[in-house]
Amino acid sequence: MKRLVFLALAAALAMSVPADACTNLIVGKKASVDGSVMCTYNCDGFGFAASLSYSAPGKHAPGEMIAIRGWGPNAQVHYIPQAEYTYGVAGLMNEKQVSIVETTWGGRKELRNPEGWLGYFTLMQITLQRAASAREAIAIMHKLVQEYGYNDTGESFAVCDKEEAWIMELIGKGEGRKGGVWVALRVPDDCITAYANSSRIRTFPQAKKADKKLGFCITKDGTCMYSADVISFAREMGYFDGADKDFSFREAYGPMDFSKIRACEARVWSFFRHHYDTAVMDSYLPFINGDMSQIDALPLWIKPDKPVSYRDIQNDMRDHYEGTALDMTVDVSAGPWASPYRNQPVNFESSDGSKMFRERPIGCQQSGMTMVCRMRSWLPDALGGITYFNMDDATMVAYVPVYCGINRVPDPFRAENNNISEFSTKSAFWMCNWVANMIYPRWSAMIGDLREAQTELEDYFEKDQAAVEEKAAGLTAGELTDFLTGKTIAYTEKMMKRWGKLARLLIVKHNDQIMRPSKDGEIAPGRHTSPAYAPAFIDAVKAQTGDRYVKP
Repeated sequence: MKRLVFLALAAALAMSVPADACTNLIVGKKASVDGSVMCTYNCDGFGFAASLSYSAPGKHAPGEMIAIRGWGPNAQVHYIPQAEYTYGVAGLMNEKQVSIVETTWGGRKELRNPEGWLGYFTLMQITLQRAASAREAIAIMHKLVQEYGYNDTGESFAVCDKEEAWIMELIGKGEGRKGGVWVALRVPDDCITAYANSSRIRTFPQAKKADKKLGFCITKDGTCMYSADVISFAREMGYFDGADKDFSFREAYGPMDFSKIRACEARVWSFFRHHYDTAVMDSYLPFINGDMSQIDALPLWIKPDKPVSYRDIQNDMRDHYEGTALDMTVDVSAGPWASPYRNQPVNFESSDGSKMFRERPIGCQQSGMTMVCRMRSWLPDALGGITYFNMDDATMVAYVPVYCGINRVPDPFRAENNNISEFSTKSAFWMCNWVANMIYPRWSAMIGDLREAQTELEDYFEKDQAAVEEKAAGLTAGELTDFLTGKTIAYTEKMMKRWGKLARLLIVKHNDQIMRPSKDGEIAPGRHTSPAYAPAFIDAVKAQTGDRYVKP
């Protein structure tokens, strides 16, 4: 019965997340500071709280079935056979340190099959319960889609384990046609890549024929897997008519336009820019501005100029194009407090009818949750797999370590404590949003207080890991599970207490739009100040009002 409830909740979450919403960053083991494989997920969409799910491991009797459900509140429930054994899954990482995260790119609308049984989120969750490696996960996803049908639009997945990182793009075949077409590429160990709501795989290595046992194609070197009909189906649908070697998955199934480039590929560009020569990356600005005449794509992956840490990746998830040509804090639209957030829709019109857009960065206020998955091969799985997790915009939270070997979700991350329609101090979602929504309107004046608390917590969590690993070394498997569950709960409670302290500080320190001095999260002696408006805003006011506010 627990398994039925779990999958229903997963489907409900998937249905609440709009397309064109999420960001994934991926790091190969030789591109990371310590040999970790990493992938991330900002799960973005207004009006939902994405709690931390958990599915216990278990053996299952022959003939046991699980319920799955497609899109929509009236979607039919279907039953499929349960696996003989299912792995425990905490969030989007299982007990074998296999992680799957996603981002939606839509693609050809006619290729959605409403009769398919599997949505992307349910597909991910079932696969995580059954896969002991990234390669096995891809094979299972293929088999499930072929057997039960796929009812979503174009989707990209980062499929990772403690040794390998893979990127996979999948789209269905349209109404009345079961299965899907897909390509999966192994990310080179010394490289990083990213996904942000656009198809990114173009040409790819090809095998001479399909592997009969697997039911799909795999290249001789094992770095590329794809559905056997990915090219022939595109020909059949009129999406492609060239030589096989020239086939581009992106051009066939997820063509680019300006909106896809600026709202999606620009996020990838900014991530690469953090970890590569900025002058080289800025040579792609014409493409980011919609000019595809000279450059029509970003690199699929890059080798970073120095190894990347998990703290680097956490901060990358908070990016708003700061320091780039797209910096959201430096013009008049940032308002008086130099904010990187915008309240208007992505697309809007000026009073003269001009079609306009706003930037869409990696960090955004509509995140329901954020996670950084870190897989470490040199440690026992239960300890080696960590999901740094919290419920809200990555910029506005402290990432809490959640070990993949836990057997219970901390109360503040549980679904029953995170009602989107009712504020609660027991809810991680609402505590984080309480703080964030005080800061959004007065960004430059207040963000320093949050960063102080954020750094304090994340420094503590990092420093505590050596003691955790030392303690874990002498424990039995059962003792390790209890220990790691207790640590995860303690970390979460520490975050909640610190965020409660931060919320109370903000209302006192910044009451009536002044700024009282503070130290170590407490109000300190001294006179208050009145923080100044952003220079760009002051200049805009003067330009619009002339001499009205100029002293004689």
